[in-house]
Amino acid sequence: MKIAIVGAGSWGTAIGILLAKKGYDISLWDRKKELIDEINNTHENIFYLPGVIIPSNALPTNSIEECINGAKIIVMAVPSHAVRDVGNFIKPFVNKEQIFVNLAKGIENITFKRMSEILEEIFPDNKITVLSGPSHAEEVSRDIPTTVVVSSKCQEASEYIQDVFITPKFRVYTNPDIIGVELGGAIKNIIALAAGICDGLGYGDNTKAALMTRGIVEIARLGVKLGAQPLTFAGLSGIGDLIVTCTSMHSRNRRAGILIGQGKTVDEAVKEVKMVVEGINATKSTYALSHKVGVEMPITNEIYLILFEGKDPKYAVSDLMLRNKKHEIEEVVQKMW
Repeated sequence: MKIAIVGAGSWGTAIGILLAKKGYDISLWDRKKELIDEINNTHENIFYLPGVIIPSNALPTNSIEECINGAKIIVMAVPSHAVRDVGNFIKPFVNKEQIFVNLAKGIENITFKRMSEILEEIFPDNKITVLSGPSHAEEVSRDIPTTVVVSSKCQEASEYIQDVFITPKFRVYTNPDIIGVELGGAIKNIIALAAGICDGLGYGDNTKAALMTRGIVEIARLGVKLGAQPLTFAGLSGIGDLIVTCTSMHSRNRRAGILIGQGKTVDEAVKEVKMVVEGINATKSTYALSHKVGVEMPITNEIYLILFEGKDPKYAVSDLMLRNKKHEIEEVVQKMW
């Protein structure tokens, strides 16, 4: 079976390696011709995954038509802000029998659409699935045990992708709550930026634990408002992805946050990280969305002020700590008091 990987960044390449090792024929495409040429010449994605050999049955190509033609599955491995443009770009070559697997984690600015909603709009006749969870490309490409979750409106499609992707080192669960799975994966990047900022300021484990715990609360609060199931946020695409993104130096969002906490501007931090920092766009869209639907998200609000209005991170932390007193879990208070 042929599988098309659209996007040869770190995650697209890692998934291509994973599936190629399982014996599938992989076609790997990217807009950057020099990147595809390099992979062809060296069998390695030196910029994104140095030291990892790409199997010979993962074939890079500069032709999007060649990549997609004959593929049973199309894996969208481009940044979230590029999903709509790339979707429209590949549309002439897609047939309605092909199944999409989206890897991007984000919320579109202005429309507030999730990635699956964008793909459904462009490809209304195709089955759309999303893959999410705690999964650094650097580790997946090196066969480090990882668990993820696949979600779709279609149970058959979810279980099919589960079968295709699962390996002894890459365990795949299914979850029908596509709203919760996508929102958890997108918004945790904001909390990871916050965790990095606190690291950059020199704060400790107590601070990070507080951020992660209260962060998942506000992620779930928005998710439930938008129709997600609360238990999803206790799973791989919620607390699982949050833990790995807030604690690992593989996390580009955390690394960018550290630099901002140390005094760098947002532009300087992104330039030093050298990769797309999804949490920046996610902050802009989530901040606007939360105000639109009337959901309180204090950490997201403060990160927005830091990123887009130049607020001093130290003052942001102080303002979070000195907010009006709250109960920790309102449902518990209502039940017991």
